Amino acid sequence: MALLPEHIERYRKFFTFLIKYWNSDILEYSSKKANGSADEETSHSFEDSPKELAEDLKKMGPAYIKLGQLLSTRPDLLPESHLKALCELQDDVAPITYEDVQQIFEEEVGTRISKAFKKFDEKPLASASIGQVHTAVLHSGQKVAVKIQRPNIRENFLSDLDTLKEMASFADKHSENAKKYNVADLIEELRYTLLKELDYEAEAQNLRLLSDSLQEFKNLYIPKPIVDYSTSKVLTMEFVKGKKVTKIHALRRIENDLDTLVDDLVRAYLKQIIVVGTAHADPHPGNIHITEENKLVLMDFGMVAQFSEKLQDQIMQLMLALSEYDSDRVHSILLDISTYDEREADVINFRKKINRLILENQNQTAESMQTGRVIIQMNRIAAQNNIKLPVALNMLAKILLNLDQIVAVLSPKYKVNDTIKEYMKEIMQVKMAEELKPGNLLKLALETKELAENMPERLNSILDKLANNNLEVKVNALDETRFTDAFQKVANRITLGIIIASMIIGAALLIRIKTSFTILGYPALAIILFLAAAIIGFYIIYQIVIKDENFKK
Repeated sequence: MALLPEHIERYRKFFTFLIKYWNSDILEYSSKKANGSADEETSHSFEDSPKELAEDLKKMGPAYIKLGQLLSTRPDLLPESHLKALCELQDDVAPITYEDVQQIFEEEVGTRISKAFKKFDEKPLASASIGQVHTAVLHSGQKVAVKIQRPNIRENFLSDLDTLKEMASFADKHSENAKKYNVADLIEELRYTLLKELDYEAEAQNLRLLSDSLQEFKNLYIPKPIVDYSTSKVLTMEFVKGKKVTKIHALRRIENDLDTLVDDLVRAYLKQIIVVGTAHADPHPGNIHITEENKLVLMDFGMVAQFSEKLQDQIMQLMLALSEYDSDRVHSILLDISTYDEREADVINFRKKINRLILENQNQTAESMQTGRVIIQMNRIAAQNNIKLPVALNMLAKILLNLDQIVAVLSPKYKVNDTIKEYMKEIMQVKMAEELKPGNLLKLALETKELAENMPERLNSILDKLANNNLEVKVNALDETRFTDAFQKVANRITLGIIIASMIIGAALLIRIKTSFTILGYPALAIILFLAAAIIGFYIIYQIVIKDENFKK
């Protein structure tokens, strides 16, 4: 761990925060909550207020603000009062000055704000930990939103992330719990995701990709980027007027059937995860707005999750099994995608806990059944039984947990699992149809042609060796040399044991026969046999206790 002067300040901040909350009641509550043993929140009053925790994270720096934002979506760890306080971190951040905004825009885009826009609002519309948003009007009359990245934010992020990485690696080496919960890999995934969020060009590309991929969902809208005024630190996009879904009035929910919106929302995120492979990873209420026309607007695509093609298929199977409450299928899939040591992992207990979890959540509505929460609980059960699930499953849990909260606001009685089950079957049909596309059929035909061409020669070679009794089959399941050596060792020890027993019996018989040659008054031959048997016996004991590695283990 480096302790250079430039690192001392960030270590001081980290350890000051750690010391303050190490023995706090909120940490104790979170530990119990993670283990499923916490009481109801109403029975708790905490020494450190929720606002104080939010302020402490804010003082720590931008990376810790982002951690606070992630924690604000974790009702499985924190009480409601703290979740609300951490939600404010998404909005309540001091804005940068207009002079800084002007300087950054002109350096990045290469033109003055007054030349690029007909009108530019100097007062920010929103201010977040990474950047802030201003409204503007293009000379064409189109209203846009301009996101400006904070000065030196990348350097500050890297500094804080380096500290977290070092501490996570240290904890992973010295703490069994940190190793169980794969803390180092989680921090590494967070680092990768957050650094991607700092690249506004990548965000513009995500906007274009997902806007094109989700066109079929008419109740959703993704703002399009304005490429001419977008760089790695400046992002200009369409402005869409709306308000947070959590601010929707109860009367509006009663007067309008919002189930169609929820349908499109759930299906759109399932398509992102399982078909596109790139998903909006931060769908918290601040990033999903509802317009006056009852359309949902998805915003802030800086944080996305990537899923490989193989993992997409595994997640599809897992989601389908969860929607059908098929506990046997669920834990089989989880074991297939996980890594574990069979000697350390408690697979039987893992299966039992997963079965119980699935049964407890059967036939729940959006108000109580949360798929994201279930996956987080499955991660915890896996860690407790020394089974490591892929880190990407944590990102999936975060996406679904946020999504479950929005669904519960828009339509509390909506059954998410029915939609998941129906859409999973649709996706499976689409994937099967894709396998029958001309390109895939041509690939299959080429592979079949190659097999047909090579088969006669290979079959002839096998039959020829079989006819001449030259066919050999190699099996690597057993090391013959080690097996022979071990068997020989056992045989030698048994033989020596028989010899020792024979010498002792012979000595016992000879000791009663009087001879002229004696040792200590006893027949010399009997004494020699006793001594020889003792020496050989002690040698065997030495070989077993000192030399035998299996005995040591």
